[in-house]
Amino acid sequence: MRERRRHGGGGEAHPASRPRKAAPPSRYWNYIILLAAMCCAAGLGAFAYSTYQGWRLAFRVANLHPAPSVFPPNSSSPDMFWGSYRPQVYFGMKTRSPRSVVTGMMWITQSRSPSLRHTCEQSDGLSQYGWLMHDGVNFGTQEIKDKGYTLKTEFVKRQGGLHGGDWSWRITVTPQASAPPGQLVSLLFYVATDGQGSLFPHVEGKERLTHVTGTSEELGRFTIRFPMPEAGGGHVSYNHLSTMCPGIHVLTDVVRSSLRNNLIHLLSAGDSTTGTKRHYLGLDTYRPPPTPPGSQPAPSNSQLIIHQVTFQLPFQVEVLFESDSFLQRPGPLSGSALSDLLEIHRMKMTERFRRIFKLEEKGFIPDQVAFAQAALSNMLGGMGYFYGSSLVQSLYNPEPLQYPQAPLYTAVPSRSFFPRGFLWDEGFHLLLIARWNTSLAWQSLAHWLDLMNVDGWIPREQILGLEARSKVPNEFVVQRDENANPPTLFLALHQLLAKEDVTSEDLQYLRRAYPRLKTWYNWFNVTQAGRLPNTYRWRGRDKDPFRFLNPKTLTSGLDDYPRASHPSEDERHVDLFCWMALASEVMANISELLGEDGVEYHESQRILTDNTLLDRLHWAEKLGSYADYGNHTKNVALEWERLSPLPGQDPHRLPPPKLVRVVKKPPRLQFVDSLGYVSLFPFFLQILTPDSPKLGQLLAHLRDADKLWTPYGLRSLSKSSPLYMKRNTEHDAPYWRGPIWINMNYLAVRALHKYSHTEGPHRHQAALLYRELRENLLSNLYRQYKDTGFLWEQYNDKTGWGQGSFPFTGWSSLVVLMMAEEY
Repeated sequence: MRERRRHGGGGEAHPASRPRKAAPPSRYWNYIILLAAMCCAAGLGAFAYSTYQGWRLAFRVANLHPAPSVFPPNSSSPDMFWGSYRPQVYFGMKTRSPRSVVTGMMWITQSRSPSLRHTCEQSDGLSQYGWLMHDGVNFGTQEIKDKGYTLKTEFVKRQGGLHGGDWSWRITVTPQASAPPGQLVSLLFYVATDGQGSLFPHVEGKERLTHVTGTSEELGRFTIRFPMPEAGGGHVSYNHLSTMCPGIHVLTDVVRSSLRNNLIHLLSAGDSTTGTKRHYLGLDTYRPPPTPPGSQPAPSNSQLIIHQVTFQLPFQVEVLFESDSFLQRPGPLSGSALSDLLEIHRMKMTERFRRIFKLEEKGFIPDQVAFAQAALSNMLGGMGYFYGSSLVQSLYNPEPLQYPQAPLYTAVPSRSFFPRGFLWDEGFHLLLIARWNTSLAWQSLAHWLDLMNVDGWIPREQILGLEARSKVPNEFVVQRDENANPPTLFLALHQLLAKEDVTSEDLQYLRRAYPRLKTWYNWFNVTQAGRLPNTYRWRGRDKDPFRFLNPKTLTSGLDDYPRASHPSEDERHVDLFCWMALASEVMANISELLGEDGVEYHESQRILTDNTLLDRLHWAEKLGSYADYGNHTKNVALEWERLSPLPGQDPHRLPPPKLVRVVKKPPRLQFVDSLGYVSLFPFFLQILTPDSPKLGQLLAHLRDADKLWTPYGLRSLSKSSPLYMKRNTEHDAPYWRGPIWINMNYLAVRALHKYSHTEGPHRHQAALLYRELRENLLSNLYRQYKDTGFLWEQYNDKTGWGQGSFPFTGWSSLVVLMMAEEY
C-alpha cells in the first residue's frame, strides 16, 4: 500500500529532508479490518447468491409452466362432469373435480371362503371382465364373470340442472351352469366424500337403507336412492354402514374390517331351495385399527355410507343419483325409463361405430365386430380423472418435492396393473380415442400439457392422489426431471392435424397449446441431445455395472431392450432421433396452421429427415440395419458370484450368492449388435424415403422368421441377437427381448400401408407384407380374446399366447384401427 502524503500549513517538506515517521499501529489495523470486512461482504454475497441460485434451481423442478392452461380449470362440459372415471375399481363413478364425491360397488361371494371384490386385481382370478359397450360420455355396459355367476353392470346419464344431471345404475346377477344351488351374493354400494361435503343416511326399519342425501361444493344438494330390488331367487337381506375413515384409498380395508367384526348374520327367511337357515358376512360398526404406540391416529376426513344387499341368484338391483338442481325431471330414471334410455344410447353407439370403422364392409363377422367394439369400449371406459401431486426430484434436490396439485384426464394402460397415466402410452391411446371422439382426445392432450413445468419437462408416470399411490411400488413413485419419455403426443397431434377438416375448436386448442409445445420440444433438444450435432441420447439409464446384463433404459419406453453395454455420453439412440424428426415435422405444421414463425422447425425437419445423415449416424453395415451407437461389447454374461469365507468365518453364514454381470471382453465405441424394434424406427415413423435401398433391407429382416417374423406379429428382438430372451437379472425376466408388442406392430402395419401406397421400388413388397402381417395380428388377437377373455400386454413370439398384465386395453386396443385400416 502506498504511504499517504501529509499536508502541513508551511508546505510539504521534501521526503529526503527529514526522517520518515512510522504510521501508528492502529492505522494498519484499520486497513486490515477494512479489507477483511470487504472480503467478508464479498464472501457473504457470493454465499447468499450461491444459496439463492441453489434454492431457485431446487424449486424450479416444481414450478409449472407460466403459459395459460390449455384446458382451463372447471371448464368441463355438463355432459362430461360425471363419468366412470375410476378405472382402478370394477365399477364406480365420480365427477371431474378435485374433491369429488365418489361412488362404487363391491361384492362378496358368500361361501366358506368368502371373497371381497372392489379394486381390479389380477389375483382375483376372474375369467373375464370389461366393457362391452361404452361411448366415453353417456353410458356403459360391462360384464364381469366371477366363479359361478356373472354380473352385468350398466350406467346411463340424463342431462339436466347445473351439476351434471342424474345417472342410474343397474346390476344384474345371474348364475352360471357351475353355480351351486342357492348361491348367496352380497352387493355393497357405497358413497364417500373426499375431504369435503356431507352425507346423511335414511334407514327404513332397522337395516334397510332407502336413500342418502348429501351436499358438496361441486354437486350442491343431491340424493342417492336404493329402490326395492327384483329378486328372482328368494329372500333379500340388508345391512348398512355409516362411518368416517382416513380416505378413499382405504375403502376396501374399512369394509374388510367391518366384516371381520361381524362375522355371522342370520338370513332370516332361510334358503328357499332347501328350507334351511343361511349364514353370511354382513356389515357392522367400523372400528379403526389400533394406533401404534407413540404415533398419531390417522385423520378421518372421508365420510362413508355403504348399502349392502344379500340375495340368492338370480337378482337385479338399481341405484339412482338425482341432482337437486334438476328441476324438471320427467320421472325417476329407473325401470322401463332406464331400459329405454340405455337402448337409445346402445343404438346410437352401434350406428356410430359402424359409420366410423366400417368393419362389416371389410368382411368381419358380427362376433368380430363385437370384439372390436369391446376393445374400443374398454379404452374409453378406462379413461380416468385423477387429482393430486406427483413426487419429483432434480439434481439440485436432496429430497423429493411435491409437484403442484393438478388434474389429469387420461386413459390408463391396464385397470388392474397400471391404473394411472403414462406419458408415452397416452400418445398411442389417443390414436384410437381421436378416431372415435376428437373432443375427448384434445381434452386428454390438454391435461397432459398442463402438467408441464417451467423448463418443459412432463413427469412421465402420473401418480396423483393417495388412491393412485397405493398401487405403485415405492421405487417408481419419485419422478426425476432429467428423464424423458417418447414424445408420442406428437404422434397423436400428427393424426389430429392430418384430417381433412381442422375445426376452429381444434385451432383454439392448438393456439393455447403452442407455447407449451415449443417449450417441450426445446426441452428435448437441450436435455436429450447427444455429443455430436443432431444426435440424441436417452438420459436415465441404469448405472449399476454389476447388476444388469444390459442396463435398462426405462425412459425410452422400451425398458430392457438392448442398448450399449456400458452407458456413456457417447451414445446415440436411433429411436429418439426418429421421435425428434416426427416432432419437428409436427411443430412445423402447427406453426404454419397458426401463422407463426416456424423456420427452426422446418430446418430441423429437413436435417432429421435427411436419409444421408441418418445413414451416417446410425447405419450399421455389419448388422445390415439401423442401430444405436455407444461403448459396447457383446461379450457379457450373468454368472453366479463365487464367495469365499474370510479367515475364521463360518462358511454357512456367507450371504447367498447372486447373479452378477461379468464382462469378458472390454467394450469399445461401436454400433450395438441388436436387431429389433429400435432398428426399425426409421421405418416405423416413415422417415425413410420410398426409394431408399435401406428400406428394402429392413423389409427383408422384417419378413425373416429367424429374425423378426412370427405367425402372430413381429417379435421385439431378433432370434439371432445375443440378448434374445435373456434375463437381465436373476429376477428380471425378458420384457422387450422377444415378446410381441401391439403398439410397435401397429406402427409397422401403418408404415407398410403407407409404403404400399407410395411409388417406389419396394411398393409391391410392402403391400404383400402389409396383408400378411395385418392378418397374423388380427387372427391371434381375436383368438386370444376368445380363449382368455382379455387383451394382453404382450404376446408370446413362439405360441402367440397372451402374457404380462391383463386386461391391457391400452395400446393393445389399437387392433381396432388395424381392423378398420385407419392409419
